[in-house]
Amino acid sequence: MKLNLTKKILVKHLFNSMDLPKPAEEIALKVDQTLTQDATGTLAYLQYENIVADRKDKRIKTKLSVSYVDHNTLQPSFENSDDHKYLQTVAQNYGIIFSPPGNGICHQLHLENFSKPGEILIGSDSHTPTSSAVGMIAIGVGGLEVACVLAGEPLYIKMPKVVNIILKGKLKKWVSSKDIILFLLKKFTVKGNANKVFEFTGEGIKTLSVYDRATITNMATELGVTTSIFPSDEITKDFFVRQARLKDFKFLFPDNNCEYDEQYEIDLSKIEPLVATPHSPDNVVSLKEIEGLKVDQVCIGSCTNSSLKDMIFLCKIFSDKKVNKNVSAVVNPGSKQILLVLEKLGLLKNLYLAGFRIMEPTCGACIGQGQAPISDGVSVRTFNRNFQGRSGTLDAKVYLTSVEVAAAAAMLGKFVQLKKLKKYPKFSLPKKFFVLKNGFIYPNKKTIGKTPIFYGPNIKPLPKFGPLNIEIKLKVAKKMQDNISTDDIIPGGTKILSLRSNIPAISEYIFNRKYPELIKKLKDYKTKYSKLCIIAGENYGQGSSREHAAIVQKYNGIEVVIAKSFARIHKSNLVNFGILPLEFAIQNDYDRISEDDEIEITDLINQLKNGILEIKVLYKNIIIKTIADLTNREKEVIIEGGRLNFVKKSCV
Repeated sequence: MKLNLTKKILVKHLFNSMDLPKPAEEIALKVDQTLTQDATGTLAYLQYENIVADRKDKRIKTKLSVSYVDHNTLQPSFENSDDHKYLQTVAQNYGIIFSPPGNGICHQLHLENFSKPGEILIGSDSHTPTSSAVGMIAIGVGGLEVACVLAGEPLYIKMPKVVNIILKGKLKKWVSSKDIILFLLKKFTVKGNANKVFEFTGEGIKTLSVYDRATITNMATELGVTTSIFPSDEITKDFFVRQARLKDFKFLFPDNNCEYDEQYEIDLSKIEPLVATPHSPDNVVSLKEIEGLKVDQVCIGSCTNSSLKDMIFLCKIFSDKKVNKNVSAVVNPGSKQILLVLEKLGLLKNLYLAGFRIMEPTCGACIGQGQAPISDGVSVRTFNRNFQGRSGTLDAKVYLTSVEVAAAAAMLGKFVQLKKLKKYPKFSLPKKFFVLKNGFIYPNKKTIGKTPIFYGPNIKPLPKFGPLNIEIKLKVAKKMQDNISTDDIIPGGTKILSLRSNIPAISEYIFNRKYPELIKKLKDYKTKYSKLCIIAGENYGQGSSREHAAIVQKYNGIEVVIAKSFARIHKSNLVNFGILPLEFAIQNDYDRISEDDEIEITDLINQLKNGILEIKVLYKNIIIKTIADLTNREKEVIIEGGRLNFVKKSCV
């Protein structure tokens, strides 16, 4: 049978032999690589330690795993520093590569150093699909999924539909790969693409470098897809040669005349410079629609646009130009290697002389770690998300753009048509990079299993949750609209991120930015009613993979979430922590439940196994039908009270 690239890789990695899986059928996959970052990694490794606590052989079971520190790098107090020491000692003890603070952003580093065509990578960060730019399947998941895979468990996903995005033609000058993904977000939006993979083909891909492709696969996460993927071709080979990694390269293509579930054709020559306006990545308009809007801040970098190509372009365009005096402009390069190459090429000085602030190679402003805009300010960012408040300033207006558009805004202090810059700078990538290998700390075989693990006082034991009750009454604690993000559920920022290893403490900040009054209400209701429920609209839990967004709900008494639809990773995280995600069988029934209603579910376990649950709204005397769109395994996980309970029970 002729297979597309996605199916080729997935079929090769099936944990158990089976016929070609059908879309939406649950499959179990062998995983080659994992990555974590410090904002999610501490909890992931605490969970891993919990799983393997009673095993003789506690070493990881993957080919390669890397623990990156790139989020909480400010270390304003002991919590982050302690977590970083914990991560380093855990890595040494269990056989994991460690990337210390300042080495670079996990996705850029993994693309440069460890990505491998044909393999499967999962990461406890939603933008892990960046590495799919080189023909591998890279998927963002919750930290508990990573912990289970490290312990030898398969990765469970639904067999995705594969959507063929055929790229034709060539981009015009001043138009970049960021505009391609913004175009796709405008076309497909942030919802409705769950359990799909976007596979890119066509003559147009030959005009895109690996860095261009990585920008697309990185930000395609905002579409809600499982992942997206490019083939491994001559352009991929060139990238591996420059990185001195030719041994890791191989050609990988879809079969000729293979089948896809959907197919769309995009003419690159017709794409114009685009901008995502507040407060969603799919709220996309053409640049000319906002021409003249004054800009207060420009941030260039993040895992989406911090590559060597992006940075060389920025240096070249500012070779004899200055940042506008009314603009605060900062740059976060993707890795220390990129900084060294820019320095070696004599380009880094251009940014200093232009007036940019050169920040450490970290996530930085993208996840609310500094560079909060001024009150009611306009911030132009080459990032992938512009959810309200994510920048650290609730009333700021964040616009997502290409490096080209952001550079022009920094130069002129407003959005302008790029043709006003006249000459597009000529540049090329160096034939050989300065490849920095000593930025990583590799595990020493002699000390694996013998390294004392450092636990700071902020690291608290994992909370334990019991199995599902047969009958439950719940109070509807909150009713919410569409597109509630994980940033809404548990915000980022310096203060809250430092509590990621302390679930009781971080749980105090649930919906802190979106609904600051809710935590008091949850505590009052939890005392009176014990079990609580949330009602939500479409795409509940979009955005970051942070599993803390699920665990803080469970910790605060939320047992059930009923929504019109769920974002893929958050739904999986809810299941992993024993929260029952239900979807309205009839969408309009969302209007029949009110905040503060009491609901009842009887014969819960049998109803759950059947997949259709009747919800009785007490005092209104109405019945609402809901769907548990879960696999049999996921239902068992819910019944056991979460994935940790389920895995430990199955391993007894």
